[in-house]
Amino acid sequence: MNTNTNKDIIFGVKVFLTINIAILSFYVGLVGLVSALISYNLSDTILSVAAIFFLPSILPFIWLKKRKKYLISWLCCILAAGIAFVVPFSIEKYEESITIDVTPNINVNEYLPFVEDSKIFKFDSQTFKLTGDLPIIDGATAAFPVYSAFVNAVYPKTTKLHDGVFEYNNTVGGYRALAEKKTDIFLGAAPSKKQVEYAEKCGTVFKYTQIGTEAFVFFVHKDNPIDSLTVEQIKRIYSGQIKNWSEVGGADEDIVAFQRNEGSGSQSMLIRFMGDTPIMDPETKEIQGMSGIIEEVVDYQSKFGSIGFSFRYYVEGIIKNPDIKMIAIDGVAPTVENIKNNSYPIVTPVYAVTYENNPNTNVNVLIKWILSKEGQYIIEQTGYVGIKK
Repeated sequence: MNTNTNKDIIFGVKVFLTINIAILSFYVGLVGLVSALISYNLSDTILSVAAIFFLPSILPFIWLKKRKKYLISWLCCILAAGIAFVVPFSIEKYEESITIDVTPNINVNEYLPFVEDSKIFKFDSQTFKLTGDLPIIDGATAAFPVYSAFVNAVYPKTTKLHDGVFEYNNTVGGYRALAEKKTDIFLGAAPSKKQVEYAEKCGTVFKYTQIGTEAFVFFVHKDNPIDSLTVEQIKRIYSGQIKNWSEVGGADEDIVAFQRNEGSGSQSMLIRFMGDTPIMDPETKEIQGMSGIIEEVVDYQSKFGSIGFSFRYYVEGIIKNPDIKMIAIDGVAPTVENIKNNSYPIVTPVYAVTYENNPNTNVNVLIKWILSKEGQYIIEQTGYVGIKK
């Protein structure tokens, strides 16, 4: 084997090692960079960038002669890969930055009973305490502070969340549990048609006792000049007939009408509000799940053209996001006063939902107390509107 052949082999090995080390270094660095950016770790970000650029760039200076061509080729690859990665990542981060989470996201640990720094309205009933067979109480997300305060007022102080008596399954899981008679009482808005049908399949008949009143509200970005819409305009927006804010006196901006997942309390309320007016299909996103592609309703985003809906207390008392504003309906703002005087046009009962022929006699005893002066006082102090007795 002559000298030139040996040099060619050595050069080939060097090129092979350089390319493979560069690819491996880039891959390891890219994975590390993604993790570092997600966790906002500056030192890990620097190390990851060094892994992507430094090692692949230093190798040709050590053992390759045609460094300039290699570096130009490598930098072109880095640039192409960077664009392919950074652009989607930047779009994703931007979407996250303008997204306001209005889905059930309450931190229940902040609203627990018998906890000193709990955010619930604390009231210890001096006239009534539950003993014996304790009703299993559950409820919707927005109702959690209310029924947690009920537990704090009349349940034994040993009661803990998820102890078999005090539960939190939100609307979808809560109505399923009640239909299966795994709980005794559910607090929240009325169930959807499908939730009632599921209860019937389980041989369960729901009973409804109104314990309070709440406003169904619509909200927009704080910089949206629209402050009020009519009931008819909202129905036309959510049926897809009105597609631009300029059609209702706003800016020339497409309307992005947010919806919630089926079975949630607010989506069920939207369906009742729309009545016979068909609701347009919601914008969805595809998520890769263990069982394949799952479609989810797109989150509310605080884009100028977005509109969303929820319940007044959830927006004011739990979300508390300064980037959104609740709008008036037919010129009437969704305030406690306007709910009480019946001037706000979209109100809904807050129910204590039970089921017929429940053998636990304490269920009716508890509901009677909720309707008493003490129970209604807790509802009012939490932020809901009680019912007049």
